[in-house]
Amino acid sequence: MRNASNYESDFHAWAGEQAALLRERRFAEADIDNIAEEIDALGRSEKRALVSRLAVLLTHLLKWQFQPGHRSASWELTISEQRRALARLLRDNPSLRAALDEAIADAYGDALLAARRETGFAAQTFPPTCPYTPGQIAADDFYPE
Repeated sequence: MRNASNYESDFHAWAGEQAALLRERRFAEADIDNIAEEIDALGRSEKRALVSRLAVLLTHLLKWQFQPGHRSASWELTISEQRRALARLLRDNPSLRAALDEAIADAYGDALLAARRETGFAAQTFPPTCPYTPGQIAADDFYPE
């Protein structure tokens, strides 16, 4: 089938062809298995974006809390930027809220590594689990002391 071979050799062309087939309701000609895989991948991508945003945000919250002498406008702006992006991501994908606790736990592991790398502090300096609630993480006025 030409559609399936284009999936491997020219993804852009394959995607355009599949979109056209679906719009024309020519389902029998569509590469259903690969379309389904790509839709699944889009959902996983949104979850990865959630974890990534949270990791950056949590890293900066940890640095804010544990390095008060190094606080800067840059850190504050990064925190604000990530909170805005997080709010937008959750607004556009409300079903991700159900995965928020798991995403925070995943992101916190990444944030711990980044905070250790960026501060030079030992692992035991930081709490082993995320010390911030989802509400605190998202709140524009929350900065840990």
